[in-house]
Parts: sequence; structure tokens; C-alpha cells
Amino acid sequence: MRSYLQRAMGSGLSVAALSLITLLGSRSLTLAADKQNLTPPVVPPAIQVPVGNAAYILGHATGTQGYICLPNGASFGWSKTGSLTGPSNNSRPEAILFTDNMRESITHFLSPNPLETAPNPFENGQPRPTWQSVRDNSTIWGNKLGSIDAGSDASCPNTGSISCLLLQVVGAQRGPKGGNRLSVATYIQRLNTSGGNAPPSPQSGCAECCAVSADVGNQLLVPYTADYWFYKATE
Repeated sequence: MRSYLQRAMGSGLSVAALSLITLLGSRSLTLAADKQNLTPPVVPPAIQVPVGNAAYILGHATGTQGYICLPNGASFGWSKTGSLTGPSNNSRPEAILFTDNMRESITHFLSPNPLETAPNPFENGQPRPTWQSVRDNSTIWGNKLGSIDAGSDASCPNTGSISCLLLQVVGAQRGPKGGNRLSVATYIQRLNTSGGNAPPSPQSGCAECCAVSADVGNQLLVPYTADYWFYKATE
């Protein structure tokens, strides 16, 4: 069986993301059963999951948020989307989600949703936030429905970090052997974020600047952590 790092590299994770895994040490691939009766924190209405769904997986993410320097009107700025018109793999989240006992559970990255075609609003290969189960390779794609600023609520307490989100699953695939650990998910919350925002840029002259035309195309990977809550429909 290939090692987890080999499979992660095959899924497109960057060396930067893999180095974060290495810092956490080698872990067993044996996964504990998903918790029953998970109780997520109370959140503001903007990121509340609709009634009829219950949390069934909690993953603690460690990874990076990618940015690319782009023109922004008459100035320049860091973009999380990676393009002026939509998402791009030039700029992406890359993370590993761990269980409470620090075993690898889910990978998080950006990829096109193969099930989403015209006339849906993000057809033609535009990437979506993606989560893939380490256990059975079942995969889901999400679309952001709502967000709150970090520091504005107890569920998202760290001011200056990336926002907390509610996403709806807009694409799901079973694993190659029929596994459905993630493909039954309906919604995802990103809570308790720490880090991930691009820092203010110096004026010019560095690899991580975004201030003048010569900086356009510079890329930046900012470490972050977060809790991801996965929900499925109640029976």
C-alpha cells in the first residue's frame, strides 16, 4: 500500500502543505469511527446549517491558504480566487484534516466539480473547494453560502484570521470501491479559524510583495488552522 504522503502528492498537494504534515509527525492510517451525536457550537444565522441536518464528522485542519498578486483597480492586492473572473488553481487552500487523536482523516484542496455543467453558474471547469476522505476516497465539492468575520463571534474568535464559512455540497462522488463517508454530506462549516490571511505588503522589492506592477503574479502561502464540521441529512 502506498504511504499517505505518496497518495497526498498524487492528489496535487504542494510541498508546502506536505511539510506541515511532516512537522506533525508520522501517523497511523487507521481511522477511528466517526463520532456520533456531535454537538457543534452555536453560530450566527449567516452560517447556520438548515434544520434537518446533523453534524457527523469533525476535522481539525492544518494547511495553507494560497494567494496571488493581481491588479485591483488602480492598485494591487492579494487575491484568494487567483483570477479576476473566478477561482484558479494558482491560488488555493491546501490542508489535512485530523481526528481528535491526530490521525489523518480528510484532504482539502481546490478542484473542478465534474458533476457541475451548464447552465449552473460555475460550469466549465471552475474549481470548487474540495474534500476527499482518506478512508475511502469519497469526495465532495462545496459552494459558499455565508460567512462571518473572524473575531465577531465565539465560534470564530481569532480576529485577523480568515473568515468562518457555511458551504453547501454541490457535488459528491463515492469512492472507487463504493465508499460514501463524505459523499453523504450536505453542508460544511469552517469554524475556529486561526491565521490564513495575507499580511500587509511592503511597498516593493521582495518575493512576497504586492504593491507594484512588477509584483503581479507573486504567490504566497499563509499557514492556517480551522475546524471543519460536516453535516448529513437526518433520517
